[in-house]
Amino acid sequence: MAKRLLKTMFRQVRDANLNYHLIENGDLVAAGLSGGKDSLTMLYLLTLLQKYTPLQFKLLPIYVDLGWNNDISIIQDFCSDLGLDLYIEPTHIGQIVFDIRQESNPCSLCANLRRGALNRCAKKLGGNKVALGHHLDDVVDTLFLSILYEQRFHVFKPRTYLDRVDITVIRPLIYVAEKDIISFTEEYGLTVMENYCPADGTTRRSEINQLLDNIEQQHPGLRRKIVRSLENTHPDSLWGNQ
Repeated sequence: MAKRLLKTMFRQVRDANLNYHLIENGDLVAAGLSGGKDSLTMLYLLTLLQKYTPLQFKLLPIYVDLGWNNDISIIQDFCSDLGLDLYIEPTHIGQIVFDIRQESNPCSLCANLRRGALNRCAKKLGGNKVALGHHLDDVVDTLFLSILYEQRFHVFKPRTYLDRVDITVIRPLIYVAEKDIISFTEEYGLTVMENYCPADGTTRRSEINQLLDNIEQQHPGLRRKIVRSLENTHPDSLWGNQ
């Protein structure tokens, strides 16, 4: 079961890479690690992409420290087991969001600040691409969040070039379901870092995720069908093949 699941997830990452040219020869890919199940699984699968495909690229795991006094040794040990060195970027993002700004909806500002810090760090270290751990469920959840709360269509793209920082952001897990990531971390015994964020588990995203889970019980495969629908849109519209 465990090996079959890993093969499925690897194939999904490989297919996403083939379809959207996420990683190419000569790339230095900065993998953004939060210590959670998604980013750890992404890094593991990217090491398999190095090992079992002809692609020649380098991986640089980066942890943006928000100032929560997390036990970073968990991530350091994980990277070490993969033969990689973790780069730690210290910030005061947690203090800015919760103490100084006191945001009523802190997740959006925090995410923007984290992405900015990660992109700048990757560029400073010579990276040309930044890999994020957004998976299939995140793609669909984001689409519904934008519809319900912003009255617009917005969705994560598999590959986005940021001209201001000259960095390409990639999302290798767009075909991987969250339930498979959960099963993988459990079956392979991956240690996930505890999250000390005050907003953890109380976000609009978690509410949307539960709503879609309920719908998917009656319509199995809902999220994957929505992603396929996004891929079938016109190239110049919401997502489109790139």
